[in-house]
Amino acid sequence: MNARAIIAKLRQGRSPGREELAWFARGLADGAVSDAQAGAFAMAACLNGLGEEGRVALSLGMRDSGDVLDWDLPGPAMDKHSTGGVGDCVSLVLAPALAACGVFVPMVSGRGLGHTGGTLDKLEAIPGLSTRVEEARFREITGDVGCAIVSATGNIAPADRRLYAIRDVTATVESVDLITASILSKKLAAGLDGLVLDVKCGSGAFMKTAEEARALAAALCDTANDAGTPTAALLTNMSQPLAPALGNAVEVAVCMEVLAGNRAAAPRLHDLTIALCARVLALTGEDEAAATARVETAIASGHAMELFSAMTHSLGGPPDMDSDWRTHLPKAPVVGEVTAPRAGHVAVIDGEALGLAVVALGGGRQVETDRVDPAVGLTEVAPLGAKVAAGDPLAVIHAADEAQAHAAARSVRAAITLGEAPAPADLILERMDP
Repeated sequence: MNARAIIAKLRQGRSPGREELAWFARGLADGAVSDAQAGAFAMAACLNGLGEEGRVALSLGMRDSGDVLDWDLPGPAMDKHSTGGVGDCVSLVLAPALAACGVFVPMVSGRGLGHTGGTLDKLEAIPGLSTRVEEARFREITGDVGCAIVSATGNIAPADRRLYAIRDVTATVESVDLITASILSKKLAAGLDGLVLDVKCGSGAFMKTAEEARALAAALCDTANDAGTPTAALLTNMSQPLAPALGNAVEVAVCMEVLAGNRAAAPRLHDLTIALCARVLALTGEDEAAATARVETAIASGHAMELFSAMTHSLGGPPDMDSDWRTHLPKAPVVGEVTAPRAGHVAVIDGEALGLAVVALGGGRQVETDRVDPAVGLTEVAPLGAKVAAGDPLAVIHAADEAQAHAAARSVRAAITLGEAPAPADLILERMDP
């Protein structure tokens, strides 16, 4: 067993065997595989694929590179995972909403990847909050609050943590096999009783077409169900940002509005969160229509907001996020509108380009060592179909300086095409059941 031989086999279009991939996963975790070798492996996998057996083997090998948790809770341990998109901050609303419905949500999440934001980066925009906690503290918060969103500890899927960071900066994100292994290594290691996947397609997603998204959803569901974790999926539309904000603090702010009962602040975010929560509850045996009503009540009553505040305080954040979040979230020094150059309807949105504009502002990483600026981003992004006159705002930029703001304005204008209003599209495109 050695990394060079495994990479060479994959480069030649031959899938490494189960034992070889398990060895490679251990090498990622213990340092036997170098960064250069990990990058070469990711590129070869991205270009040639691993095959179905290789995908399962890498997922399980990365899961077994660290600890596999089990839970002793007075309710099911469930989770949701998104394959990534722009303005996708569902987890911040979903976790406390499910906890308010009696489901425990031990969520091991990730950071920004490519043009998409990361749940952990968004949470850590809250002053004082750290998602790096030891396993004992993770268990304590989950049991006491009902939900905890944390980074993988040193003992949970360490192979994925290493490969994830390398994929982010080597243009090797868009691979069904690597996405499957990355997602499921963490989720299977978390010891879940069930999992719902939000598999996105469109300009703001990694999978641009419904066919690509369907293939990824099938790979994820088949692998997870074969591993013994009941898993369902929704294919969802990412032809525009899910929330009208892209960035870290600005997305937290939108989530707080939704948790406060203001659906109008982000109707697509609200509606998809409700649908995903109901699907999670259905996996526990609850009627999905009744579950939908129960989740809506959990948010409207303020219970989900209380649990979000309790969770963030347990992770080091301020004690009053539920009542004073506007004061706590960081704000960028330069804020300005991007205006429409002419009249028309918002016909097409290049979501990936908008995401990359936020990365260029400092809201994501271009190299592994970059520090994320939590305050920068875009807000009030005009939705598809919006009618604008010349000079009307297309978005609001939050930047660290004027030069970055001007560069972002050029990117935003290039990413939004004005023309005829597009036909309305469904938010949820397809369901996949276990």
